[in-house]
Amino acid sequence: MKKSFNILLLSIVLFGFQCEKESVNSTITPQQLVDKKQEILNYISGFSCANATSCNHIAFGSKPCGGPREYLVFPNTVNQATLESLINEYNDLDNQYNIQTGAVSDCMVVSPPNNIDCVNGVCTIIN
Repeated sequence: MKKSFNILLLSIVLFGFQCEKESVNSTITPQQLVDKKQEILNYISGFSCANATSCNHIAFGSKPCGGPREYLVFPNTVNQATLESLINEYNDLDNQYNIQTGAVSDCMVVSPPNNIDCVNGVCTIIN
């Protein structure tokens, strides 16, 4: 019984060091954020819109104070679950990057776009 307890205790200690090692190696780089954003933009660009009502927007990025950095527009023809998964991955990376760099921001609230149109088959924010 005592031997089993010692093995269990040793296993817990070793797993503890393994987790610490993984977190040290998970440093997020600016290039990872650029690459992930481009992956998302490439995904969106593979779909087209027919008119303004076939466009939508989604919060994108993670400001250090909270809230999105911006909004992306996309046609309703995308697979919403796939897009949300990609954006959640990006937002998590952005948030981790903010934490590891001690980033600060203006803390201004970024509002969703008021006017989106379909221009030449591409959803576009109209200012």
